[in-house]
Amino acid sequence: MVLRRAVAECPKKVAGLVDLVNLPTALREFAGGRSQMSHLSFFLRVWSHIKEHNLQDPTNKNIVNCDEKLKTVLLGRSQVQLLELPMIVKLHFPKVPKS
Repeated sequence: MVLRRAVAECPKKVAGLVDLVNLPTALREFAGGRSQMSHLSFFLRVWSHIKEHNLQDPTNKNIVNCDEKLKTVLLGRSQVQLLELPMIVKLHFPKVPKS
């Protein structure tokens, strides 16, 4: 529902989230060997990895304790705030200049 409304209001912004991008080698390993993935699907894969491996801090759910696999994506940091996750993942998906 939210995605439909976003597409109607700002289609260019949503296109940047769902367009396929070639992944760097470090991200390919995390993405299960896939060479292309959208920004949104990669972020969802990061989030599902956090949930599957119970990486949220039990006392403060706003903190993610990174395992070795997640550290490769999150710039080698051992702990990350939940609010920082989208920003850090976005660093791996630079904007493509329009021709």
